[in-house]
Amino acid sequence: MTDLTEHGSIRLRAGHDGEMGPIHTSLPAEFWTFPYDRSRFPGAAAVAAQPSLTAGANRQLFAYEVLRHFGLAPPALRSAGLWSDTKATVHGPVAQHLDLLLSNATASAYGAHVAVCAGDDAILHLRAEAGHPTVWGPADFTARERYSVRRGAKRVVQCQSI
Repeated sequence: MTDLTEHGSIRLRAGHDGEMGPIHTSLPAEFWTFPYDRSRFPGAAAVAAQPSLTAGANRQLFAYEVLRHFGLAPPALRSAGLWSDTKATVHGPVAQHLDLLLSNATASAYGAHVAVCAGDDAILHLRAEAGHPTVWGPADFTARERYSVRRGAKRVVQCQSI
């Protein structure tokens, strides 16, 4: 077992039984160039017309693309739908690599920010303020009111077909 850091209603696992290091260090360079675009969300007509994230993404689309890169098949859901989903995801009391982390200014999943647990207290996310992907630690989230309430973690249980 690895070190655990308590953070809100979940604990972040610093490693995953030694199987992988921080995931953000192994992402292709193109992931760091995806621009933030709030109009490009799961189910949006703009995304259906041009699925490539080079045109931009919101927080969910970016997080889902990271998971797809690692072979998972996240559902194309907005925050509240993701939180209530029981088909493609499960709630994780201890966040592990590639879990989706939801945080908000309130305990509501509606409109919650979606990020990816990247390991070693690293949380990878795309946010409007920066306009590009960023890696933060848990304290960076709690220090900002709009992200200060951790709703919890969701683990994608479906893998892509080969």
